[in-house]
Amino acid sequence: MKQVILLFTLILFAVSCSKNISKNHNNTQILTKYVNPFIGTGGHGHTYPGATVPFGMLQVTPVNGISGWDWCSGYHYSDSIAVGFSHLALSGTGIGDLADIIFMPVNKEVNIVKMPKSRDSLDYKSLYNHKNENASPGYYQVYLEDHNINVELTTSKRTAYHKYTFKANDEQSVVIDLGFAINWDKATSSGLKVEDDFTISGHRFSTGWAKNQKVFFVAKFSKPIIGYHLAADNKSVDTKDIKGVKTAAQLFFNDIENNELQVKVALSSVGIENAKANLEASGFEFESVKAKAENTWNEVLSKITVDTDTDSLKTIFYTAMYHAHVAPVTFSDKNGEYRKENDEIATAKDFTAYSTLSLWDTFRAEHPLLTLTSPNVVSDIINSMLSYYETKNILPVWTLYANETNTMTGYHSIPVIVEAYLKGIKGFDAEKAYEAMKTTMMQDERGLNHYKKYGYIPYNLLDESVTITLEYAYDDWCVAQMAKALGKEDDYKLFLNRSKAYEHLFDKGTGFMRGKSIDGVSWHEPFDPKYSNHREHTDYTEGNAWQHSWFVPHAVEDLAMLHGGNEIFTERLEQLFTESSEITGTNVSADISGLIGQYAHGNEPSHHIAYMFNGVGKPWRTQFMSRQILDSQYNTSPNGLSGNEDCGQMSAWYVLSSVGLYPMNPASTEYEIGSPIFDTSTFNLPNGKTFTIEAEHVSDKNIYIQSATLNGEPFNNTSISHETILNGGILHFVMGASPNKDWGTTKTEF
Repeated sequence: MKQVILLFTLILFAVSCSKNISKNHNNTQILTKYVNPFIGTGGHGHTYPGATVPFGMLQVTPVNGISGWDWCSGYHYSDSIAVGFSHLALSGTGIGDLADIIFMPVNKEVNIVKMPKSRDSLDYKSLYNHKNENASPGYYQVYLEDHNINVELTTSKRTAYHKYTFKANDEQSVVIDLGFAINWDKATSSGLKVEDDFTISGHRFSTGWAKNQKVFFVAKFSKPIIGYHLAADNKSVDTKDIKGVKTAAQLFFNDIENNELQVKVALSSVGIENAKANLEASGFEFESVKAKAENTWNEVLSKITVDTDTDSLKTIFYTAMYHAHVAPVTFSDKNGEYRKENDEIATAKDFTAYSTLSLWDTFRAEHPLLTLTSPNVVSDIINSMLSYYETKNILPVWTLYANETNTMTGYHSIPVIVEAYLKGIKGFDAEKAYEAMKTTMMQDERGLNHYKKYGYIPYNLLDESVTITLEYAYDDWCVAQMAKALGKEDDYKLFLNRSKAYEHLFDKGTGFMRGKSIDGVSWHEPFDPKYSNHREHTDYTEGNAWQHSWFVPHAVEDLAMLHGGNEIFTERLEQLFTESSEITGTNVSADISGLIGQYAHGNEPSHHIAYMFNGVGKPWRTQFMSRQILDSQYNTSPNGLSGNEDCGQMSAWYVLSSVGLYPMNPASTEYEIGSPIFDTSTFNLPNGKTFTIEAEHVSDKNIYIQSATLNGEPFNNTSISHETILNGGILHFVMGASPNKDWGTTKTEF
């Protein structure tokens, strides 16, 4: 009997060890293999395929050299010509700045004196084929057919690494072009200096969307420079140090018996000496840097692990996780210094300064996702915003390379700050943050003077008046919540009252938010809810009345009452998704894409709408619509995004929605529950705990929640708090093919 017991014990021990080994294996699995950086490089996704690390300073990536909306990142999958490899790029925006500091390896002498206006006359451009092109997190490779050169790129946080493999006995040369520009960008000053046999430095100042962009760089080569040509403003210059508006260099190298040439490049917004300090001191350890970049990405991707038998879903999910951690980008140098818009040099003390803050987009899901995966980055982003406030006495709208672009509407740094504070994220001065928010919302810029005077913005005083009013109302609600948390009761009442501004613009006769005149009575006529006029003479930003009339995420129940009750409200919500997808007008916004009826998933104002059914007692409709969006608006092709990626927002929507959660109102600190698509999804939280979402019987047909438990107890809520998730545990859903209209209609107390 003792032998039987011993045998049984050994079996149990072996099974336990097997489970632990399996668990440990899962925790260290290679998730980067599921990432496809080419997703979003086609269509209107506007992503780039080049190498970067999470929130890295550099984006070293191919440039096609075309000026066009779909080449905003510098690259589009439909193209097959490269003009070089730049070190700064925007991920998925509709803006065409950056593509700075272009390097291009060539195997012959080329004409750099003539500064062309387009790529057609560039001597150094080259054809490439997607069959000889690869990308993975932290790595990019392409073969340049015209020069017979294989190009490989990788990067650390502040240093880019290039590896060029030439054909045997070919001339080895590199062109650096600081004058070439695409889209909005235009060089205003540039310079190059051959510092020694291995090193070249320089600067490029430009204007465009960012009016005062200053980039300094240093590049160190693995072989000595044996000759060079320098040119400035269409003239050849016989000196080691040149300056002009447009400058370029061609460098030549010896040791052609060694086919490989490497170069490492670092940038700075402050100056060349800072760029030198940012440059990694070690040698040309391309493979080890590449491996480190991959490991860093794997750590980030592992913060949420999903289990499914469908590999394509893993590819979409982990690519979305990848894109959601590309921006914002590191802006401060190793010594903490960074340049402000007024050219003041500031120092980030005890934080990293970030730029590329696409806040109109990213406050919706990107920043909420980061509160779960990277709370330390969130606090640094807020400190970066407060640094901007110190200079301008107002919070940022959309910052690029320290420049305020004032692009898009609202002040959505505010919900990012309030969400972080209410979620318990530390590392920034809450009182200073509150001062910044209140000061921002009490000033008179960007229509706030009209908003304060009338309680809304009259359409005959400012374009996009409906969108701006609704977004200011939400920002006010957010300020009110932080005022309440800080015990500022009078401010709480003031901003809470202002947050009802949406009531002024709701037209009961049509059921839409409409432009209202200065008289407080007259509507903007004629009215067509499908009409779009891009960014001018319009009441809506990049959309129409169908898409913008739902932006009251802080008061869904009140909005339903304005419509006449839950039934009328849900009927109109249903109509949004079933209405004809026709968009009327002669200047329709290209951003209106990814249409399901009049719902436009390709642009951010629609992103919360499917989750509004939860707030009016019909969660099964949220489950149906969120799953329809997940299934129809994302795929594994280069056209796999239905609209601009917008610095992580489009992907963050997928990451959270696919596990069954969405922050419809981010500053509420609640996540709405939708329809999970994975068997299990596990958040490996920064506090060391795990929160797992299980979806029993889930499939492409079993999309409806039948029942749920949280840590074994019945769970009947359509939302879950950030605090509950941080406490860890298991949220278990049983899924089915038909809606359970009883689940989620009465709340469970916890």
